[in-house]
Amino acid sequence: MEPALHDADRVLVRRTRRIRPGQIVVVIAPDPPLVHLPPDEGPAVDALPAVEPLPQPGERLLIKRAVAVPGDPVPRERFPALRDAPHAVVPPESLVVLGDNPDASWDSREFGFVRPGECVGVVVRKL
Repeated sequence: MEPALHDADRVLVRRTRRIRPGQIVVVIAPDPPLVHLPPDEGPAVDALPAVEPLPQPGERLLIKRAVAVPGDPVPRERFPALRDAPHAVVPPESLVVLGDNPDASWDSREFGFVRPGECVGVVVRKL
């Protein structure tokens, strides 16, 4: 989320289902893609490191900006992972998120919608 937030920044999060476009949200990351190395370089590894703190074992947290909320048109042109989405609008309880540094961000362009139950809440402020 640079430049707004940096690695290791701590934030205060308010749990809510009322999210507006432009708000910074904390979401549980989907499983990262695997990086398949050539056979002589070792086995497949996670493409992303774990982000602390983990709410439950194995879950990673991402801090992103909400760009589309339920009922908004699906932004297909900017999000390759959503080009074949069967919906014309963002489904109920789902979000489309984008990092503030899109050249170095893993977000809805890669993994599509943030599904129901994956949004932890809205960032209130940096601590």
